[in-house]
Amino acid sequence: MKTALATAAAIRAGETTALAECDAAIARIEAGDGEINAVVVRDFDRARDQARAVDAQVAAGVMAGVLLGVPMTVKESFDVAGLVSCWGFAEHADFVASEDAIAVQRLKRAGAVILGKTNVPVALADLQTNNPVYGRTRNPHNLDRVPGGSSGGAAAALAAGYVPIEIGSDIGGSIRLPAAFCGTWGHKPTYNALLSYGHNFPRTEGCGVALNVIGPLARDADDLEALFEVMGGDALARPAPRGPGDWRILLLDPHPNVPVQTSIREAIEATGKAFEAAGATVDRETALLPDLITQSANYIRMLLTAMSRGGMPPNGAPPTSLGDWFGLIDAQAKCRRDWGRLFGSYDAVIAPIWGTTAYPHDDTPLGERMLTIDGTPTPAGMQMALPGLATFPMLPATSVRVGTDADGLPIGVQVIADYNRDWTAIAVARAAHDLMRS
Repeated sequence: MKTALATAAAIRAGETTALAECDAAIARIEAGDGEINAVVVRDFDRARDQARAVDAQVAAGVMAGVLLGVPMTVKESFDVAGLVSCWGFAEHADFVASEDAIAVQRLKRAGAVILGKTNVPVALADLQTNNPVYGRTRNPHNLDRVPGGSSGGAAAALAAGYVPIEIGSDIGGSIRLPAAFCGTWGHKPTYNALLSYGHNFPRTEGCGVALNVIGPLARDADDLEALFEVMGGDALARPAPRGPGDWRILLLDPHPNVPVQTSIREAIEATGKAFEAAGATVDRETALLPDLITQSANYIRMLLTAMSRGGMPPNGAPPTSLGDWFGLIDAQAKCRRDWGRLFGSYDAVIAPIWGTTAYPHDDTPLGERMLTIDGTPTPAGMQMALPGLATFPMLPATSVRVGTDADGLPIGVQVIADYNRDWTAIAVARAAHDLMRS
């Protein structure tokens, strides 16, 4: 399968057509998605109409749009006019959106052809992907393993080779974790860098959820960058071009009190050594690091409050009072300043996203779920501290594959950069990928 940018270039050059690329993507989904179950809302007839409209524009000499004729899918939680947006809730399975989310509008203006929507867990509230409306999505690398969540269907569709690009959302690793489990690229932007209207709880017109962001996923780094630009990332400043030896890197391995699979820790260390061999400055500890234990506690409390919308949190803790909420916002501001001081000395932090690679399907509630890490059982909930590294201080983080474990599963890490330095996170992630591939 061609990359998104290569597909658009071939359509401009007359080497293929948008309809041909659309039909090929549909054929891949119909042939391969029976067991994986990634693309759960299919809109193939309208997609073909979109593709024909692109071909008519090309025939008329109008070839605008970086994603000209590129077939893609979007996470089920994004509104697409005429399609269901139920977030996996059975009671909302009949809700049909009346207009496109802002992100979807941008995609269409860039020439993308929307084939349908990909699976999510109920309420986007799990790190695997299963719900009573659409069923379970499986990891294309191993059907017995989870693809991650909540953008699990998105990452699975990429890993299966159905489409070259996707869009997802992230509040607790929901872009980064599926990308890591499925071996794709994923970027969690700086908080509020991209407009998320149209990514709302079903039947609401909410302003979004604290901590939550939308962002791109892709099979290819160039495609990830192009998609991020289309979604609004073009407004953020870019770093000057640098070689892999010009970066200042901090390795964060592991987070205090959170166990991490040995193969992931070894991959992070190997990545650091590759940067060092290229001439980069690489540190493994610093006094500038914020208090991660306090940060994690504040993050979990803010996350549970945001997800429950001020009601009774799922862990049984009392609802957060307004005064407590303002206290969390103050703590978040301090945390962001603390990370800003660290980024005065470093360009990026490379850290685990999760303590394991893709784990077996397990429908035990996340708060009760156990993981086995190097033979030792450990609570899955502890791992939320790892995606929270970037989420609580509202920082950008790029998920990039840097290795493969003994079971043949992808090893992904997150590259975290300073506030609004999204392009730095992506650039360092590209350097890490290239160093570990060479």
